[in-house]
Amino acid sequence: MSSLTLLCLPYSGASAMVYSRWRRKLPAWLNLRPVELPGRGARMGESLQTDMQALARQLANEQRLAASQPYALLGHSLGALLAFELAHELRALGCPSPVALFACGTAAPTRREDYDGGNWREPKSDEVLIDELRKLQGTPEEVLANQELMSLTLPVLRADFLLCGRYSYRQRPALHCPLHVLGGEDDRATEEQLLAWRRETLGDFSLETFPGGHFFIHEHEDRVLGVLGATLEPHRLSA
Repeated sequence: MSSLTLLCLPYSGASAMVYSRWRRKLPAWLNLRPVELPGRGARMGESLQTDMQALARQLANEQRLAASQPYALLGHSLGALLAFELAHELRALGCPSPVALFACGTAAPTRREDYDGGNWREPKSDEVLIDELRKLQGTPEEVLANQELMSLTLPVLRADFLLCGRYSYRQRPALHCPLHVLGGEDDRATEEQLLAWRRETLGDFSLETFPGGHFFIHEHEDRVLGVLGATLEPHRLSA
């Protein structure tokens, strides 16, 4: 049976484990490969990164073998920007294009004009970071109140917000892979900001919205995974 590898990039403050439960729900031909970022999970001993381009280049070197076989990229929020940059860095290494890029839960790289209202280019205090987590509604209040858990999470979150806040779009030749955008109806990114992803590829483009806010990928997990499987199956059959 032909198979595809799905490289998944986590969102701010998270480890690759946020995607681990998907293994039980995705079809057997889809090889889920959550990508761990430095400074968390199994890579806890490594330094956190605050430069998106440098991180994407590092990950491209680490994932170039996986990208030598048919693969797709997926990222949510910060992970979507990182997956986009990773696609460009893999191309620079001479790797084949992904069969698809899924950008979930964030505005296109060229439409981030209102994403730095709080000056996220500078490190934020614990209190500001916790307040931001509360606004995103993806972290239970009992977790926010757990000082031990927060002491582990906040340094990662601080670095990840700097990754986004200091992100600078670079004009390059468009990608050639299909680009599929997934968004939450009540999330921050507007339809125009999501549609602007279209200009980043010469391949097919689609936009699908889901009920819910920023973490619709968890709130409507089964539907999201259904979209992934249905979108990727034709690529598996032609691989």
